[in-house]
Amino acid sequence: MSDEISAALLLGLAVSALFAGFIDSLVGGGGLIQIPALFSALPQATPATLFGTNKFSSIFGTANAAWRYARRVDMPWRTTLPAALAAFACSYAGALAVAWLPPLLLRPLILILLIAAAAYTFLRPDLGTVHRPQHSGRREFAYALLLGGAIGFYDGFFGPGTGSFLIFLFIRFFGFDFLHASAAAKVVNMTTNLAALGYFIPSGHFLPQVAVVMACANVLGSLLGTHLALQHGSRFVRIVFLCVVSAFIVKFAHDTFA
Repeated sequence: MSDEISAALLLGLAVSALFAGFIDSLVGGGGLIQIPALFSALPQATPATLFGTNKFSSIFGTANAAWRYARRVDMPWRTTLPAALAAFACSYAGALAVAWLPPLLLRPLILILLIAAAAYTFLRPDLGTVHRPQHSGRREFAYALLLGGAIGFYDGFFGPGTGSFLIFLFIRFFGFDFLHASAAAKVVNMTTNLAALGYFIPSGHFLPQVAVVMACANVLGSLLGTHLALQHGSRFVRIVFLCVVSAFIVKFAHDTFA
């Protein structure tokens, strides 16, 4: 591979990472942009290496978004931290489960869940527009552990759309608005990425040069996304959420039935 081609590939991957960081900082789902780009640009690399490169890139953008949200939003830490800890632990368990159940079997189920989330959000115009937490004390802690554990397992096992599912669940079951749900989702998603990297990096399953270039672009995208979210608020994030989830539905339907 010549230097010129390598530069062109890196530029293309950087653009995909920029867009992924932008979308992910708003409503999650950046992996659905970065992973296909990596598989297309680097078909000779192993899937594990491409997934590790994606996680390395994503965690920097996600961490930046989490930090920026935490500075400007009253973070719901009593829900977010237990969910993040459970997600971290269960993400590794999810990765181990891949050995005995092919993740592709989940595609039809994920498609159904995405359609249900989009329909539920669309049919309730006020959903996620007001931040009105519904739980407290032990119940809040227990529900946060359940949510974090389930999403962490899913992210370690399969992964696509994790951030979007987190946002919807924080809104539906905890009464968050879209802005607070997105902020909390970034913290939880950061821990699941960290757990995955605990396997990928020591095993050498990532491409350092590609990962660093994409990480820088991903951070830039997350800066733009969080700026818009903080500037325009929950109603703007809601619109982006519905648009992105609709696009995910089309993609999952194509991948499942094509």
